[in-house]
Amino acid sequence: MKKVDVIILGAGASGLMCAGNIGKKKSVLIIEGNKKIAKKLRISGGGKCNITNISVKNKNFDGDSELIKSVLKQFSNEDLLNFLQRHRVDLELRKEQYFFCKNSAEDIIDILRKSAKNANIILGEKIISITKEGAYFVVQTDVSRYMAKKVVVATGGKSFATLGASDIGLEIAKSFDIKVKEFTPALVGLTVQKEQFWMRELSGLSCYVYVKVDDKLLKEEILFTHKGISGPAILSASLYWRKGQISIDFLPTKNIIEQVDASKKFLSSTLNIPKRLAKALLKAVQIEDKECKKLTKEDKNHLKLLHNYSFSPAGNFGFKKAEVSRGGVIAQELNFATLESKKEKGLYFIGEVIDVTGELGGYNFQWAFSSAYVCAKAIKIEPNKSIPNFTTK
Repeated sequence: MKKVDVIILGAGASGLMCAGNIGKKKSVLIIEGNKKIAKKLRISGGGKCNITNISVKNKNFDGDSELIKSVLKQFSNEDLLNFLQRHRVDLELRKEQYFFCKNSAEDIIDILRKSAKNANIILGEKIISITKEGAYFVVQTDVSRYMAKKVVVATGGKSFATLGASDIGLEIAKSFDIKVKEFTPALVGLTVQKEQFWMRELSGLSCYVYVKVDDKLLKEEILFTHKGISGPAILSASLYWRKGQISIDFLPTKNIIEQVDASKKFLSSTLNIPKRLAKALLKAVQIEDKECKKLTKEDKNHLKLLHNYSFSPAGNFGFKKAEVSRGGVIAQELNFATLESKKEKGLYFIGEVIDVTGELGGYNFQWAFSSAYVCAKAIKIEPNKSIPNFTTK
């Protein structure tokens, strides 16, 4: 049986970042079920990966605010940008807030691979279970067994099943009596009820909106699809929506009453949005498309609904379309300074497997890297007698 100091389960963004920051004094083994590392990172953002955001704050995440604060304080978006700059990864800023790789996500994967060069990486082995034998954890895969003093669970969530995603991380946690929230789809499109089927007829059309969910206000594009609604604003809104209503301001930068009062055109030509959308919206709020000068007081009251069109989505597009998973190991089970389990010493959880999920815009990769760094730092500074790589019991 192969024995090392640290086993990291998962060779994604968080797993590789963790391995690269543990240092050379401890033997590290990474076990990955896929035959390639960082498959999700590789395809994200159209292959260019939205790595972080110009502004990263607690409010951009759904999760325990104290845990998020503790982790981001130890490794912020500035720290991540400095790390990438030191390794000469060229980034580009889009919409004045989103950082993408200028060339390809492969640039980041290359530096993660190089920084983790002291770790042995085993690919193509599916993780079955973890048990404890004395002072060691025993990791069982579909091929072999491995032992380590410490295990870092970086197995991600359930989204992107085609990339090998699963809930094995939660199963591992539960086997040690660690409380979790089951994964649900997040950053995902929303389906609509019969009253909003008109939205499906606008498939392919997009526009800039404000979406309000509870106390959250998301400002980005909405995309109409044959299933319902998607686009950046809706994906982020889906993170906070559980059930009940959301509201959309379809004319967030204009006052609709001032617009129509100053116009002699037909309504659909005055709204300054795609005419297909304008006509559909007017029908949805039960207003005839007519000359603005002919609008009644009642018409104008109905028009105000376009600043606050409220409805209840039917559901979401599911894990197959979800960017990430919401849920995971709950914050109270972890040491906020190290991300070590409070119940099982030597067992750590990082990345998406923790019950912290970010909005669309680079926040989830930021969380992956930040949580990985926090965990690695804790393991690195903890003294122990190192085990050479792959000694045999």
